[in-house]
Amino acid sequence: MRVLLVCALLTMGLVPVRAEPPKLAVFDFEMIDTSLQGEVNGKRADEQARLGRAGEQVRQELAASGKFHVVDIAPVNAAAHGSNLQACGGCDVKLADQLGADLAITGVVQKVSNLILNVNLYLRDVHTGKLLAAMSTDMRGNTDESWSRATGYLLRNRLLAPNYGVPQPQ
Repeated sequence: MRVLLVCALLTMGLVPVRAEPPKLAVFDFEMIDTSLQGEVNGKRADEQARLGRAGEQVRQELAASGKFHVVDIAPVNAAAHGSNLQACGGCDVKLADQLGADLAITGVVQKVSNLILNVNLYLRDVHTGKLLAAMSTDMRGNTDESWSRATGYLLRNRLLAPNYGVPQPQ
């Protein structure tokens, strides 16, 4: 009898139906190195490893939040790494669409010097290509801890913060 009552209330719209969380593709972060060290020495292995860990941190924390269903990017990861996702004219959205995602996140770390870095996250609607949110924070120091703390800050205080304007499932 209770099942019939719940079904009747659902069909009449009196009980809200919880939507599934949106499917989200989180791409590995990219780096823009405008530092003198980067110009002279090129890519650093420790920074390249941090870029991968930052993307993984975003995937893990957003999946754990329950607000998003994070999709596996492995099928398009080589193509993503072969592109500059920030300047490819929407290839991030196309790659995320191939994965069946509703949303796509790209991240960029800009290195001004070994002391001054900036982390940026961009959230796009895969269906429209529209930029839904852009967020940024500065960090001081080029260490595993500073990268992790800056990335975590953006997640907690911007992307997952209520009232930030990022679409949340009902």
